[in-house]
Amino acid sequence: MRRVAVPLLFGLLGAAVLVSLGVWQMQRLAWKQAILADIELRIAGTSNALPVRIDPERDKYAPVAVVGNLAAPELHVLVGAKDLGAGYRLIQPVEIGTRRIMVDRGFIPLNAKDRPRSLGPVRLIGNLHWPQEVDGYTPSPDVEKGIWFARDVPAMAAALGTEPVLLVVRRQEGGAPAGITPLPVGSAGISNDHLQYAITWFSLAFIWLVMTGYLLWRMRRPGRENDVRSET
Repeated sequence: MRRVAVPLLFGLLGAAVLVSLGVWQMQRLAWKQAILADIELRIAGTSNALPVRIDPERDKYAPVAVVGNLAAPELHVLVGAKDLGAGYRLIQPVEIGTRRIMVDRGFIPLNAKDRPRSLGPVRLIGNLHWPQEVDGYTPSPDVEKGIWFARDVPAMAAALGTEPVLLVVRRQEGGAPAGITPLPVGSAGISNDHLQYAITWFSLAFIWLVMTGYLLWRMRRPGRENDVRSET
């Protein structure tokens, strides 16, 4: 009996640790789902005027409607969009009274980069956003060509002479948005892999228990001692 106590205890403790990790991932899943639901509610809320003082933490995803004048120059962020292929996000300034912020008007094809676009009065409805797209592998922008490889809000604001504020457009009223497909903010791109992690941990716990059971069976089955002597 003492001979099987150690592997049995080891097997049960190992399985308990793996199950607890799975339970923790399920708790994380519920937490992430609540966050995503809150984000979706904020995105779909009533559009308000642009806040006078903007806090990136407080105002991220805030629905906003602005009336202003589209201005130059443009920046183009290389992107691949489902059902649209490769192209650019069109980023340009909009002047709202004495203020100047950036707007992400949406997707344009690669061959539309240098086409002339109308400027002037427009009403834009969208969401404030500060995307975290820059990491150590992000190439530096081609400043001469105005091509960027991520939406780096502070750097783009410095290049365009605007506040470090980006409005991602959901709908445009006025102007001529022909050829521009909005790519509005949504929660679909926010990773939520906790269910897969939980399934992995629970699967490992099951395998651990099966292996423990098999080991105990091998240790206790009749003739095991004779097998051991014959092998030696």
